[in-house]
Amino acid sequence: MKVHQVDAPHGRKGLVKMWEPEGFPFEQQAVDQIDNVARMPFIHKHVAVMPDAHAGIGATVGTVIATKGAVIPAAVGVDIGCGMMAVRLSIKGAQLPHKLGHVREAIERAVPHGRGTPQQIQTGRDPGSWGTAPHHHRMAWAGLRGRYERIIAKHPKAAQQGAAGERQMGTLGTGNHFIELCLDEQDNVWLMLHSGSRGLGNKIGSYFIEQAKEEMRRYHIYDSLPDGDLAYLVEHTTLYDDYMEAVGLAQDYATENRKSMMWAAVQALRQLADQGRLPNFVVTDEAVNCHHNYVTKEAHFGANVLVTRKGAVQAREGTMGIIPGSMGTGSFIVRGLGNQDSFCSCSHGAGRVMSRTQAKKLITLDEHAAAMKGIEARLDADIIDESPRAYKPIGAVMDAQADLVEIMFRLRQIVNVKG
Repeated sequence: MKVHQVDAPHGRKGLVKMWEPEGFPFEQQAVDQIDNVARMPFIHKHVAVMPDAHAGIGATVGTVIATKGAVIPAAVGVDIGCGMMAVRLSIKGAQLPHKLGHVREAIERAVPHGRGTPQQIQTGRDPGSWGTAPHHHRMAWAGLRGRYERIIAKHPKAAQQGAAGERQMGTLGTGNHFIELCLDEQDNVWLMLHSGSRGLGNKIGSYFIEQAKEEMRRYHIYDSLPDGDLAYLVEHTTLYDDYMEAVGLAQDYATENRKSMMWAAVQALRQLADQGRLPNFVVTDEAVNCHHNYVTKEAHFGANVLVTRKGAVQAREGTMGIIPGSMGTGSFIVRGLGNQDSFCSCSHGAGRVMSRTQAKKLITLDEHAAAMKGIEARLDADIIDESPRAYKPIGAVMDAQADLVEIMFRLRQIVNVKG
């Protein structure tokens, strides 16, 4: 762990604690963003930086920000509640068929993924959403709808178009979201996925980020911020309360979205088993469902604070979490060690070393195919920005946080579904 101080207004000092992976120093843009956050007047103790950190919007992805009396909506971001879920199945990799294309296709049919054109979205034919959601998913949305409607009644501009909350329940999305079939070191089969609150959370996050900026302008604070995207909402104000209510709803939506996708993917595999195309199985008790983009109330260093994990996983002592690598380098099921300096947190992945634009320019399709050898996956130009070379080596990231988590299972993917 590295520690450094930054100068802050009014003679204060901001403190930063960083878990930087050996051989992969954080880029200067990310360090500048971290230092800007540390300068904010309501930071509690220090800013903790995870080994997968890379530049984001306002705040660096891979930071843990504990605050007293304020919250920064852009630090939480717009992919509110994004996170991971994994379950272990009662079968071994040796029992699986040699070719797994039918498994990928079955999952792709069961879980809408990707994003359609603007015209498709407007006309309700978006391949990344349901036309009519399955009954199971509609029931998951029904448990959240009342809370959502109360929020939108107060903030109608935070609403999605149409019935998107229902139509996107149990859907994957795009970017780095995925569903994978994996094997651990004992050849056990795992089903794992990564997604969040979809358009509902994006709209809520975007709306309240702008509201925070308006608040800063109203009180003549905006121009003094080190970065306009660090605009904040102050505790005991109506807007703060409404944001916390809305972000809590989006985080719960993300949890239910992952559960719904997992249910659908398991059902798809069971159908293949019924057809004799996979061995019969049950889902074991080994299951993890965790956020890595969220805000929550916790106690640290003797104070009750808000903890924003922008690309970080809670790692309290004994708490289970998931740290995915890239789409070609495997993942880890971990157990937290409760390191107080990290606010009981760990990384949420490998962390990018290339922007999406850079990756598309520098990585060829042949290089991507070679990196994905042995994995049943799409191999087209649309996912070059997610190729393994665009990410830090997950081994270096895990080595840098040996004092944050204990590795329980190492997983390697054999099937990958991308949005």
